[in-house]
Amino acid sequence: MDQPGRPRDRREFVRMLGTAGAAAALSRFDALEAAGQRNTAPGPDPSERNLALLALDAARSAGASYADVRISRLTFESLSTRERQITSVSRRESYGIGVRALVGGSWGFAATRDVSRDEVVRAAREAAAVASANDRVAPNTIVLARVPKVPDGRWITPHRVDPFAVSIESKAELLFRTNEEALKVKGVRFVSSSVASVKESRLVATSEGSIIQQTFIRVNPDVTVTAVAADNSDSQTRSSATSPAGRGWEYVTGLTLPERAIQYATEAVMKLSAPPVDPGVYDLVLHPSHLWLTIHESIAHPSELDRALGYEANYAGTTFLAPPEKVLGKLRLGGDLMTFVANRTEVGGCATVGWDDEGVAASSYPIVDKGLFVSYQSATRDMVNLMAAISRRKTPPGHAYGEDWTSLPFPRMSNVSLLPAARNISEEEVIAAAKRGIFIEGRGSYSIDQQRYNFQFGGQTFWEIRDGKKGRMLRDVAYVARTPEFWRSMTMIGGRQTYELGGSFSDAKGQPMQLNAVSHGCPVALFRDVNVLRTA
Repeated sequence: MDQPGRPRDRREFVRMLGTAGAAAALSRFDALEAAGQRNTAPGPDPSERNLALLALDAARSAGASYADVRISRLTFESLSTRERQITSVSRRESYGIGVRALVGGSWGFAATRDVSRDEVVRAAREAAAVASANDRVAPNTIVLARVPKVPDGRWITPHRVDPFAVSIESKAELLFRTNEEALKVKGVRFVSSSVASVKESRLVATSEGSIIQQTFIRVNPDVTVTAVAADNSDSQTRSSATSPAGRGWEYVTGLTLPERAIQYATEAVMKLSAPPVDPGVYDLVLHPSHLWLTIHESIAHPSELDRALGYEANYAGTTFLAPPEKVLGKLRLGGDLMTFVANRTEVGGCATVGWDDEGVAASSYPIVDKGLFVSYQSATRDMVNLMAAISRRKTPPGHAYGEDWTSLPFPRMSNVSLLPAARNISEEEVIAAAKRGIFIEGRGSYSIDQQRYNFQFGGQTFWEIRDGKKGRMLRDVAYVARTPEFWRSMTMIGGRQTYELGGSFSDAKGQPMQLNAVSHGCPVALFRDVNVLRTA
């Protein structure tokens, strides 16, 4: 439950929880960390398995030719601090069952938080009745792609330490230490930090005989530092410094947030005296902490198959990658060094799974192969025939996903990543290739049109590059471009050592809107002759 209340300082918070309790929790966490604990994937709870089978039988008896069921228990926890105070502690849990049924050529869906046998049967029959009504009003034809039956599927996010095994007081201590380090930097006035954790047990069962139990774990740490000029005439922030991940608590501790906070604080202070950029044409060297968002908006969203087919337009628009017959296998988006993959198997990715919500195994495949647009992503089982007609892909890639038990599964984006160079090219080598350039780090504001064609992106920190050397900090930088021309201007990328995963805890799509967590990996990259604006 949410506990906003009044802010509590650090001493009061620890005292409230009890010194002995805090010490015990820290000792437990340290023991788990030292042991390098790795959890194995659990199987389904017997009672939940029986409920899922009951729902499938009820839907089939009510006329469904196919049905699938999701039973989900999701726990969300967040802790936020500002300077030396706790500003919020939140923990909530959601549990229920959703049933999807296919009658004729139409889908129906129903969900309930009451998991008694009678209510589960009622919901399953309702899903079939909705599907039947839809088919009478708007007859359709749906053919589901064949997939292997998975009678006992089990998967868990690879992790060593369950974030829910770590106490609130231990998390608070880490955030307070982070804040203290930032506040030591002269000129820093404010600092906020937070960490959110998600753990979901999801059972998927299909009328074709698949029963799949998965456990998803994600963490999302965040730090924002604000520096204020001595005369209060200006303030500058450094934020968007860390990314969410499909990992355990060891990811958060591995970030060494207190040490990073010193860097972020120093950069926030530097921004106060940094000169604004002179508008013009520059080479851009984009760090993965920035480039992931450009990938998300200009490559990942446009390559969603439902957007290209006109099924999705209300939320986030359509796509310039259409119609399929004119662009697929024909449109060159970049040079030979540019290969993007849709990847639901990438370790650490927020959209990484074992199977999707239709029981389709996670996969990885190219979207852009050596600069050529070769495949859409986000296809579900009922879209594969369309996908095969335009791309020769006959197996579903596993992109069905519903946010929770209340949500109808529909096509969702996978992790979409730019592969690094085969040679281990360093960040310094990429910077050295730029003559008159700007090095950009961190996520900033952005704007992109409804076809994902024209865009503008800002960032967090900007460094001038002269003759291949990174120099003074700049400010008020944004670049504008058209998507195809921008990616064609990418002339150099870093190797594996520069590759990082960025991402979002809350990528939105659909009406009613659903959220999905997603990651995008990339190396540092050089783009030639990009138009740069001054934002202030």
